[in-house]
Amino acid sequence: MVDINDTGNIPTGIFQLDEDATLPENEVPEIIIITGISGAGRSRAADTLEDLGWYVVDNLPPRLLGALAGLISPAGTVQKLAVVVDVRSREYFVELLGVLDQLTRENIRYRILFLDASDDILVNRYESVRRPHPLQEGGRLLDGIRKERQLLEQLRNRADLYLDTSELSVHDLARKVRAAVSKAGDKSLHITVMSFGFKYGVPLDADHVADVRFLPNPYWVSELRHMTGRDEPVRNFVMSIDGAEEFANKYVDLLYPIFSGYVRELKPYVTIAIGCTGGKHRSVAMAENISQKLRSRGVDVRTIHRDLGRE
Repeated sequence: MVDINDTGNIPTGIFQLDEDATLPENEVPEIIIITGISGAGRSRAADTLEDLGWYVVDNLPPRLLGALAGLISPAGTVQKLAVVVDVRSREYFVELLGVLDQLTRENIRYRILFLDASDDILVNRYESVRRPHPLQEGGRLLDGIRKERQLLEQLRNRADLYLDTSELSVHDLARKVRAAVSKAGDKSLHITVMSFGFKYGVPLDADHVADVRFLPNPYWVSELRHMTGRDEPVRNFVMSIDGAEEFANKYVDLLYPIFSGYVRELKPYVTIAIGCTGGKHRSVAMAENISQKLRSRGVDVRTIHRDLGRE
């Protein structure tokens, strides 16, 4: 079992995984089973995996796990599967250990992520949302928590990843899960560089907006007017203007350190909007240039031109 809790309370026989560490690539599971104590953060862990591109199924009856595992295919739609299995499945939950043994016999690779928290933290969380524990059954909240711990004891001992969320915010929990399951080389940030025309409005979803109307407009050059910034003559014209290349270089230098902050703050999708008057010439050429510079630094970039084709 790997403990990805850094509070210092590491159970006997459990190794600690540093927050910035990842599982070796050949150990990253194709299936992750998310389980643990109710109120410890299973939903947040599932949301995090879904954001990373995992196919997530919540509150799955254990007997359906084998059938669902059959969906996984290296070339198929589902390549990474995460399932939340817990005591909400009630009498069916006791089947889980037998189902896991069957998966092992069938050589289906899986890992168990077990989420836990201290009793006092769980009580505070349940009181804040004013919902009963699934095993409370009209009794005290602590009775339900203790009954659940007994039911989950064997599963906890079989867990590959153990995370105590008592002292973690929802964002800290997401960072821990990301660090534990991400492969080396996974792209955790996706940048869209978008050209646009100010006369059609600034993109509503832009995180950064740059105005390149300080550059002379190729529209007023008759042989360039009917071309776009994708055409080499326009691109050469724009990027040869005094200050254009310098702007592109310095803008990329300005953006690049910000990206690590976006990753740290769990903002995986960022839109950079480059605008000129009509969104046909200067902004298009500059967006293409900036995109290429970012790609050369290893950034995952998609380039789109919002207003090309407009009259």
